[in-house]
Amino acid sequence: MAGKERDRRITDLGTLKALAHPLRSRLYRELSLRRVATASQLADEIDEAVALVSYHLRKLAEHGLIEEAEPQRADGRERWWQPASDGVSIRDADFRDAPEKAAAHTAASRLFFEQRADMYRRFLDQRIAWEDAWASAHESSESMMRLTAPELTELVGEMRALLRRYEERGRAADDAGDTDGRENVAVHTYAFPFRN
Repeated sequence: MAGKERDRRITDLGTLKALAHPLRSRLYRELSLRRVATASQLADEIDEAVALVSYHLRKLAEHGLIEEAEPQRADGRERWWQPASDGVSIRDADFRDAPEKAAAHTAASRLFFEQRADMYRRFLDQRIAWEDAWASAHESSESMMRLTAPELTELVGEMRALLRRYEERGRAADDAGDTDGRENVAVHTYAFPFRN
């Protein structure tokens, strides 16, 4: 996906609602991992009917979140999909100007958090089945600090830059066919102010 927009910023309510559908967000995440796939492949992966998956892929495409990809097989009978950008970003500032937008952003954020938490719960339940190297490589920690809003913004920017370097390394290895020892890895970070 070289040359594609990085982290497309979602600013409209319709696109936010399209992505915040539980099945569509799962499909988007799976397609982001695969980089290109058919509805049949995605349906097998998430255990849903192909017709239902096709419908939701078309909805994601209507909002420009995914797009048709070049056919990966010569027969051309299947429709191939790919993410339209290298990722998406959703910022609070874009949804603060109206109560219905703020409510939709909160609902979407809660859905994404629950899906991420479910991913981590599955890992915890399956951790014993992973090789020792993977089981010991994972991270779960919490850091408490006192920062200003600009310092938090700087911290988040530095973390994103670090994650991008590793993401680009993994993509380059995949593009070169170097998949030995590689697994899908999720990195979830939450950096937010709180009061006791």
